[in-house]
Amino acid sequence: MDSFKEQAHKLVAKMTVEEKMEQLRYDAPAISRLNIPAYNWWNECLHGVARAGCATVFPQAIAMASSFDDKLLEEVAEAISDEARAKYNSFKKYCEPEIYQGLTFWSPNINIFRDPRWGRGHETYGEDPYLTGRMGTAFIKGLQGNGKYRKTDATIKHFAVHSGPEDERHSFNAVVDKKDLYETYLSAFLYCIENADPSAVMGAYNRVNGEACCASETLLEEILRGEFNFNGYIVSDCGAINDINENHHITNSPTESAALALNNGCNLNCGNAYRYLTNAYDEGLVSEETITEACEKLFEARFRLGMFSDDCEYDNITSDVIESEKNTCLNRKMARESIILLKNDGILPISGKKRIAVIGPNADSKSVLLGNYNGTPSVYSTILQGIQATAESKIIYARGCELTEDVEGKWCEQPENEAIAAAMESDIVILCMGLDPSIEGEDGDKTDIELPFVQKKLLNKIVETGKDIIFVNVSGSCVNLTDVKKSCGAIIQCFYPGAEGGNALADIIFGKTSPSGKLPVTFYGSEDEIPDFKDYSMKNRTYRYFENEPVYPFGYGLSYTEFNYSDIRIKGNILSVKVKNTGKYESDEIVQFYVNSAGYNNQPKFRLVNFKRIHLIPGEETEVEFFIDEEIFCLYDEYGSKHPFDGTYKLYIDSKCPDNNSPVTEFNFSKKS
Repeated sequence: MDSFKEQAHKLVAKMTVEEKMEQLRYDAPAISRLNIPAYNWWNECLHGVARAGCATVFPQAIAMASSFDDKLLEEVAEAISDEARAKYNSFKKYCEPEIYQGLTFWSPNINIFRDPRWGRGHETYGEDPYLTGRMGTAFIKGLQGNGKYRKTDATIKHFAVHSGPEDERHSFNAVVDKKDLYETYLSAFLYCIENADPSAVMGAYNRVNGEACCASETLLEEILRGEFNFNGYIVSDCGAINDINENHHITNSPTESAALALNNGCNLNCGNAYRYLTNAYDEGLVSEETITEACEKLFEARFRLGMFSDDCEYDNITSDVIESEKNTCLNRKMARESIILLKNDGILPISGKKRIAVIGPNADSKSVLLGNYNGTPSVYSTILQGIQATAESKIIYARGCELTEDVEGKWCEQPENEAIAAAMESDIVILCMGLDPSIEGEDGDKTDIELPFVQKKLLNKIVETGKDIIFVNVSGSCVNLTDVKKSCGAIIQCFYPGAEGGNALADIIFGKTSPSGKLPVTFYGSEDEIPDFKDYSMKNRTYRYFENEPVYPFGYGLSYTEFNYSDIRIKGNILSVKVKNTGKYESDEIVQFYVNSAGYNNQPKFRLVNFKRIHLIPGEETEVEFFIDEEIFCLYDEYGSKHPFDGTYKLYIDSKCPDNNSPVTEFNFSKKS
């Protein structure tokens, strides 16, 4: 049987040049004479099948990154691809699939969350290139499957150097040196390409060093196709090719923009720019050979998805898998693993029949469960609902305040007084505050990292009651928790946790499960501590280069038990540590391996190079081993080249990003040995 590539070549050879050009649009029309149905390439599944009706809504990407559990994330992606196939099979059977009803998904977002003000940061796997690469790889593998056909297509985005500002993304020029480009902004893309073979790459809206990303010879031809050996198809972000002439002013017309993008390797256009390919072809700006090459790549993908076959192993997946009991249990497990305990003076977990007041604008909010690019759950649990279903005593609920604004007017309800009364009548307060997707998202960035003023005001009032407070910060990004850290007995970071978020959080609060999540981003004390938002240099950004003390560091997260790390030693190329559960609760722990290369000029203080999740019962001890390979001693130079450097390196195994108190082991590396 012919390969997918050969089948695509034979089919495309039967098309006219006009038909081939039409197939390079995301809303590709049918070619009835060749029995080719219409197909819409635009589909979303960031944390569940999105915008296509009911689906299992898993925690937002930043939340799943907090689990540091790439094996579980691959299971999540497998479940998402099951639901995607089920929906596609139904749509294909009963009607013609349209936008958001196909198999080619524009996920995951593996951009680096370099600045906490970026609105779309919660779509990513955090600030670290290695963690992002590991988690992105798992997600891609789960989506695409390993059968004869691809289960779905995964698209890694946005290539490249994109993390705000959102309101200028259609015209912004990200200026970055080669070291930061390769070390930070391209690293996860290369990792995913080498380890997961993603079907597609999506270009970004912005320019990089003057070149429009979706038409950049440097990014697409030299780096992506050349250096990274990417052989899949490249798709533009939606409307990005129009930006080339309208906002970047690189070309003078949409015809020139379409030609520039196609000639530099952008095979598929989301938007209407490739409608001008006819003009570009007539004017000699693009060749039929280039058009044919792009069209063949797209049809190779469709053949690989089994769209023209009658023996695809995924055609029998039915809608029974959608929001199935299995997927709901998986969703709750991922949500539990994503929750991070930042502080606990002993008030957690809650036991007995304590009177509990649940207060705050995020307590009974559905939107904070769902994040963005989400599906629609038919059943969900808000934080309040999860606590009500689990607590042994009656819950007193008060909203307390709006998310961002004071209630005004003498005839208006005054929820603050209700919250104070609820607190006074309780033994313990669970205060649910933070942000929601209306404050941070594709529609805009944050101007600061503070809690909204109205929430600070309510927080102070509740603190004045003298009650024990469990502060639950629900957000998709860093929020300044300096004052909260001083005034509340316990702090939980709950990134947008999905449809099972309330149940999962209740499992943690009432001790059914010990918390095990770790921060995938640094929690700063002020936006004044980091550079200007538009500055793309990594100096003084993220744990790798930050020069001050964070409120909570990358990789940080507590448990209900205690873990003792001992006997860290090197034997040959194996770094090992003994980890013992010395507390009273069984729990997972995430053992993290870092390298310090700060002795070299302009290199990161610390780099995460590996991690492992383990589970220990009280009193149990295990030995965790990490292989020391040459890769961890490879550093990027000023030209963006990566190569090993001889020298003495400090190696750390810790439960968080290392500090001056972390145990350290030295290793002498020589590439000649």
